[in-house]
Amino acid sequence: MRIKDISIGYIHIPLKTPFRTALRMVDSVNDMLVRVTSDTGLTGFGEAPPTAVITGDTPESIEAAVRNYIAPALKGMDLDDLESIFRAMEKSIAKNTSAKAAVDMAIYDLAAKSRGIPLFRMLAGRPEEIRTELTTDITISVNEVDEMVADSVKAVQDGFHILKVKVGKGGEKDVERVRRIREAVGPEAVLRVDANQGWSREEAVRTIRMMEDAGCGIELVEQPVSCHDFKGLKLVTEAVETPILADESVFSVEDAERIIEEKAADLINIKLMKTGGIHNALKICEMAQASGVSCMAGCMLESAISVSAAVHLAAARGIITMCDLDGPSLCAQNPYEGGPLYEGEKIYLPELPGIGFKEPESVQFENV
Repeated sequence: MRIKDISIGYIHIPLKTPFRTALRMVDSVNDMLVRVTSDTGLTGFGEAPPTAVITGDTPESIEAAVRNYIAPALKGMDLDDLESIFRAMEKSIAKNTSAKAAVDMAIYDLAAKSRGIPLFRMLAGRPEEIRTELTTDITISVNEVDEMVADSVKAVQDGFHILKVKVGKGGEKDVERVRRIREAVGPEAVLRVDANQGWSREEAVRTIRMMEDAGCGIELVEQPVSCHDFKGLKLVTEAVETPILADESVFSVEDAERIIEEKAADLINIKLMKTGGIHNALKICEMAQASGVSCMAGCMLESAISVSAAVHLAAARGIITMCDLDGPSLCAQNPYEGGPLYEGEKIYLPELPGIGFKEPESVQFENV
């Protein structure tokens, strides 16, 4: 079975409420979809969000990467030889991780469909690690304190018991945000704090210690400092009691290896848009497993197709102990049929081949 065609299309999905972090504000999902078609007529689907402030990928760069470099390099290749396919994709163009991720997950979707099994079963390192039910957190955007408190209370009322609280807009104000949320939701809720690179080294240490002293009871702090500041990340990790999760600092297998070897963070957030897809994410999982470093499966602002690819990865690998896969829950609608079922904080994986989606009828695909 060989790759016959690669096609692209676009989606626009409004969010329920604007998404705000220390880096950006977004009110809709505007992503490129990829369809890979085999010479037998089977199709696989992937998705790429343009997240310029994090990955550097724009709508124009994603399309150009797929159209002009990745697709010409992969057409005609044997889908039974995934290693050669992903090697060719890496050689076709440097970086452009979101474009690569979209094609990567479409190929994995197609490969699992050709075997007649769900993708999570194909990706499983050890069958006993497979889970068909996952729990995700939900994001609380950074806003004025009262609004964040109200959003947190509503999230708990809606059945989410793990809240990912966005901060990074000011040390003492951030402490107030988290302290007030803890008071409002009570001791049972799990609070994860995400600074999105918003603090300096000194501000990070000071702010996290203030949260600890205030009894905020936070599970972890995600990416407290700049993605390039590995020394600062390690300094913060060593200076506080709260576990530190590396996110934007981990774009590659090499980044993950450095984080683990230098003990620059306690935990690693794996996002397919940073790793360039499932192929490299699996390598990070193996490395983390060997070192005993637990991982989170995360996502950008993505719709159900690409988030579900990450869901399959998380379901297949036990080293992924946390999920931040709330993208579909933030969308005002779901234009797709099939795939995992999102019910509040729970994600259920059905026994459908591949990632599990039918071709989206609302999307016009164009061969590239």
